[in-house]
Amino acid sequence: MLQISNQANIPDSKIEIHAIRAQGTGGQNVNKVSSAVHLRFDINASSLPEFYKEKLLALNISKEGMIIIKAQQHRTQEKNKEDALNRLQALIQSVAVTHKKRKATKPTQSSKLKRLDSKAKQSRLKALRKNISFD
Repeated sequence: MLQISNQANIPDSKIEIHAIRAQGTGGQNVNKVSSAVHLRFDINASSLPEFYKEKLLALNISKEGMIIIKAQQHRTQEKNKEDALNRLQALIQSVAVTHKKRKATKPTQSSKLKRLDSKAKQSRLKALRKNISFD
C-alpha cells in the first residue's frame, strides 16, 4: 500500500511493476539480469479522490491516463522498485500542493525615488565621459 496522504492511498494491486533489463553500460550482468523496473499506474482506474485525478490528468504527462515510470539507477531490482514507488508518490503529492495566489503590489514611494536617483547618477557619470570641444 502506497500512502499518499491521510485520506488517500493506493493499493498495491493498482500498481503494475515489471522487471526489465537496464540500458547502458553495466558490465557482465547487463545482458543477464533484469534489474530495471517499469512502473505503470492507471489514473482513471485508481481509487484516488477526484481532486488528485483531475490534477494528474491536467499535467499532460501521461498517455490515456497512464503514468509510466522507468527506474534503472540502482544495481538491484529492489532499490529500483523502491525508487519508482517513491517517484510516483512524490508526483502525486506534488499535485496536491496548492500555491498561494500572487498579490499584485505597487512599488513604494521610496523605491521609486531610489530608482530615479540611481538613473540620474548614472546619467551624470555618462555625461562626464563625453568629449569636450574647445570651439
